[in-house]
Amino acid sequence: MDAIEFEFTLPRGLVGTDGAVHRQGIMRLATAKDEIAVQRDRRTQESTAYGLLIMLSRVIKQLGSLSTLTPENLENLFSRDLAYLREFFNRINQQGNAHIPAQCPTCSTAFQVELELAGEP
Repeated sequence: MDAIEFEFTLPRGLVGTDGAVHRQGIMRLATAKDEIAVQRDRRTQESTAYGLLIMLSRVIKQLGSLSTLTPENLENLFSRDLAYLREFFNRINQQGNAHIPAQCPTCSTAFQVELELAGEP
């Protein structure tokens, strides 16, 4: 069975109002309902770029100790982290997972390798 939730680590992290840095997170796959909600939101109609923040706020289940994220929270992301999340979102939703098949050249054992995205340590 394919995974529907994926762990990620932001390159820099979202700085919370208390000064805590939130880097570890969980993102779920987007649904048609998410897509429709983003398109209906007036903020997307005013600025299509804002649609990304709305979508991310819907699909990020957890970021550090934050279990609820709003687009307004995500406005405070560093540009590098926003680019990372955009790429991560696209990879898991368009390719189905963030892992690629690999094979040991010595023993021919097949295994999965986590796809490293730009900016990951």
